[in-house]
Amino acid sequence: MSPRARLAAAAVLLLAVGLGGGLLAGRWLPAAKAPTAASGDGRAVLYWYDPMVPDQHFDAPGKSPFMDMQLVPRYADEAGAAPGVRIDPSRIQALGVRFATARQGRLADDLTATAVVDFNQRDIAVVQVRAAGFVQRTYNRAPGDIIVAGAPLADLLVPDWGGAQTEYLAVRRSGDDRLIEAARQRLVLLGMPESLITSVERSGRPRTVITVTSPIGGVIRTLGVRSGMSVPAGATLAEINGLSTVWLNAAVPEALAGRLRTGQIVDVTLAAFPGERFTGRLTALLPEVAGESRTVTGRVELANRGGR
Repeated sequence: MSPRARLAAAAVLLLAVGLGGGLLAGRWLPAAKAPTAASGDGRAVLYWYDPMVPDQHFDAPGKSPFMDMQLVPRYADEAGAAPGVRIDPSRIQALGVRFATARQGRLADDLTATAVVDFNQRDIAVVQVRAAGFVQRTYNRAPGDIIVAGAPLADLLVPDWGGAQTEYLAVRRSGDDRLIEAARQRLVLLGMPESLITSVERSGRPRTVITVTSPIGGVIRTLGVRSGMSVPAGATLAEINGLSTVWLNAAVPEALAGRLRTGQIVDVTLAAFPGERFTGRLTALLPEVAGESRTVTGRVELANRGGR
């Protein structure tokens, strides 16, 4: 080969090597870092990412290959922020979001329930007639009236007591203690109260009219006596409910009833006395569940000082 031919071949070989080296460099050498992109509001974007897979970064916006959602830009001014889901502050304000520090502890074992005030059904006195008689007078009573202990309810005429009292007074004049005691016991068995027998002894005269009084103070729940009527022995004239204590029947959800125990102290607030707190005691959980509300009645006994 002539020198000119050898020079031309070397030039072709150098051109081929140069092209191949350039191709390899373009294929294997890392490219220079692209300039930072900018968003529509002028903020510099570092990269785009999927909030569900924040460790994977993308150079351009688009749809996430992991989730069915658009990629989110990471701005340059957020470079120090931890990756994750961000919520716009305006939305936080609109939703009323509040932040608090989570602490480990035990929740208070309180239970709040509505209740209805009721009479103490254990504090009831039944007023009955011990002998047949006639109502001579009533004292203008009515159901719902509040009366004190010893308040008169009605005057009864009992004719059968007259003869027994006359015999007792005659025996007392005999001076025989055994006969006197037997005659006095007969008056007791006929149903005469001790106060009436004492009055006959002091006055020396029989008394056939007796005033029926209330044995306790409280509210007249029922009243079955009217002036002029006749009443048989054992007839109920009235029922008196005491007011020294009252019941609060609280509706406790069935699912929470197991947390209660009889004897527990209960704090009570009443709509009639705002700002005041009362203290009662849980005396019973009634063994019955209301079908519609699925609640159990918790009975709280509350002192009723002053009859409030």
